[in-house]
Amino acid sequence: MKQSLRWIALLVVAVAAVALTGYVNANPQEEYFRFKDTTCTATPYLHCPDSECSGPTVINEGNVVEMKTRRTYFLDYPCDLKKGEKVTFVLSLHGAGSYGNWQRNYFPIMDYKDKYRLVIATPNSPTRVWSDADDEYLHNIVNFVIEQIGKENIKAFWLVGHSQGGMTSNRIVRTVFFKDKVDGWLSLSGGRLGGNPGRSATFAPTAVPGAAPAGAPGGGGGTPAAGFAAAAAALREPPAADFSFIYETGQRELDDKGVPETSEWAKKYSCGPRLAPREIEDARAGYVYDSTRLNLLRPGWGLLPAPGKAQVFVYPGCKDGRVVADVVRLEKGHTEGLEPKVTEELIKLMLSAPGGKLQQGAMTSAAPQEKR
Repeated sequence: MKQSLRWIALLVVAVAAVALTGYVNANPQEEYFRFKDTTCTATPYLHCPDSECSGPTVINEGNVVEMKTRRTYFLDYPCDLKKGEKVTFVLSLHGAGSYGNWQRNYFPIMDYKDKYRLVIATPNSPTRVWSDADDEYLHNIVNFVIEQIGKENIKAFWLVGHSQGGMTSNRIVRTVFFKDKVDGWLSLSGGRLGGNPGRSATFAPTAVPGAAPAGAPGGGGGTPAAGFAAAAAALREPPAADFSFIYETGQRELDDKGVPETSEWAKKYSCGPRLAPREIEDARAGYVYDSTRLNLLRPGWGLLPAPGKAQVFVYPGCKDGRVVADVVRLEKGHTEGLEPKVTEELIKLMLSAPGGKLQQGAMTSAAPQEKR
């Protein structure tokens, strides 16, 4: 009798354990991290299809509200992100005349957020041209991500900017708020530290003499020629901050000289001479292009998306492990969306660079205060 009761008790315990396991497995969301007031879907919100991305999709400004300014933005992150898991944080800025969702699909790193554990914030300027009037909004987004996920869990923080978004990255990385936070900057046709290449004759979106590369609704956008030159001149001196730098551009955006073989930014970190290029070949096209100028498309400004090749030039042996590189997409212009393999190669370059600025800040703030 006692033996039977013992077996019954063991059976009850086993059934309870199985039931509990089933309950845990039925509620996997409890294990995962969620940013406050956000949702997470396996397929990123408003992702463009492989072709013919609609206008209402690319002009969308995001589904996450920045609570202090009440402006919206996109926030992409792995839905299976564990609490306390280490991630790389990316702030991605669109070009003048463009929108956040065009930027997300122009440089579609959201496709790799799960594989490489990325948290990507993609904001919008209401004027579609970034200025210091937007800085508070950008600060609030960055602070929200850092506070929610924790400084200690952010391995590296990168700025990414296309066209005027790249020039804005160059401006803000010099500011007090960003200079001690940013580990790297990826410029997508947004200016090159260490020596800019020349522009091709077809960089402007129209063939009208003296026409400015004005931004396009849903397009990549540039800035008017005079404004572009003035902004470039103001940022000619290199930033004082320390960070890795990757420059990406379309071959057709450049004059016949191409990207300079040397880089003052590489010299800053005592990098070796630029290596011979590695080639990346994409069988698939990017998602977006400047769909507003179908009758005015020019090679330097950008044609329709298509498969292609890219060359990756790296400056080796940089001090402190910094990454300095140039990536040239062959036979591409300013507004064709990046193809999948070159996008992934840029991510790999970013992740190969050292990070830790935010973690160092966390350790510093956590250190005991010296008694006076």
